[in-house]
Amino acid sequence: MISKNSRPVLFMLFLLVIMSVYGCESASGPQQSVPAVASSDVSQQQGNTATVNQNQVNAVPLQAWTDDQLMYSHQQLSKEKIPVKAKGIYLTGWSAGNSNFRKLLNLVNSTELNAMVIDMKEDEGRITYKTSVPLAKRIQADGVTFVADMDQLVQTLNENNVYTIARIVCFKDPYLAGKKPEWAMQRKTGGVWRDRKGVMWIDPYRKEVWDYNIAMAKEAAKKGFKEIQFDYVRFPEGGKRVDAEVAFYQQNGKPKQQVIADFLAYARKELEPYNVYVSADIFGLVSSVTDDMGIGQKWELVTPEIDYVSPMMYPSHYANGTYGLAVPDAKPYETILNGLKDAQKKDQLVLAAGRQPAVIRPWYQDFTATWVRGHINYGPREVLEQIRAGKELGVEEYLIWDAGNSYSEGAWRR
Repeated sequence: MISKNSRPVLFMLFLLVIMSVYGCESASGPQQSVPAVASSDVSQQQGNTATVNQNQVNAVPLQAWTDDQLMYSHQQLSKEKIPVKAKGIYLTGWSAGNSNFRKLLNLVNSTELNAMVIDMKEDEGRITYKTSVPLAKRIQADGVTFVADMDQLVQTLNENNVYTIARIVCFKDPYLAGKKPEWAMQRKTGGVWRDRKGVMWIDPYRKEVWDYNIAMAKEAAKKGFKEIQFDYVRFPEGGKRVDAEVAFYQQNGKPKQQVIADFLAYARKELEPYNVYVSADIFGLVSSVTDDMGIGQKWELVTPEIDYVSPMMYPSHYANGTYGLAVPDAKPYETILNGLKDAQKKDQLVLAAGRQPAVIRPWYQDFTATWVRGHINYGPREVLEQIRAGKELGVEEYLIWDAGNSYSEGAWRR
């Protein structure tokens, strides 16, 4: 038993530890109180004393800690669910597992960036590491090794105070559909349905599919990831065509938008014991339209079920003329500003209904969309224009996407 007289001394010792780990700046901004985690220089992994960029650090609020928590070990503290104002980049399994990883880690360590979104289950349904999930092992979804040692990778990121987000692609899973065709979306005329590109999708109405993706999420949490991000948490595009051609499994009149919301609510409940945040990627235009775009993503239903929502607001993905802009791709600042304003309006409706919306953490574009008529080349200026639009609206968090993981370092290195 620890006496009350000794607690002030222990409290001060604890503060010194916390200040040395997390820094001493206070959280700022209109969103949630989010003590961000800093990144130390990658070269310090050789045993040198880590240096901390104070511009990236926020202290853990004292009122957030109890007497019991003051007695925590470093290992216990590392498992605490501490919110972070994430500013991150996306890594494929290949980048996470090859020499590009060190380059990207150095970028994060030496700039305001502090997070990485890493593929655990990617767009083709392949697991990027050797998994212990029974179904994934049985169908050999981990047959191609992208990351040789995911545990070591996560440990390295944690040692560098990088906020780790595990990306799990859900219902676009042609690999699983090929191995278990009975779980795939079925044609009304018989056989497995495919989209216009010939890709098979898993039927979101099947709970077995929910449990498979959540099993992957639980494994990611056990490996130390701080957040689980569900992507392709939707039905295929072209909703009218899909509805006309597909015989969904035990649909029973339940609309697609409710299925997606129910999956996210179920996932969040299942992941509660693992002390991780839950987020989802959604189409950028979902923030502006009134329906679910035929893909099951309706802002007012999705955001209350997760901790963070990441609308994919790539300017290149908006049709010419959207928001009155001749070519949204050529107007990154204006496109993001309009989309986020609409998102914030919808959040007010969610709050008025007595529910708590997710923190908005948009995806921004760092690639040149050569297929868009009237497109512009994207580089540091265009990336910063998107970030500026968010900041003007109080949206300080963001994620940066480039499928090839070749980022415009000049946006952060000054």
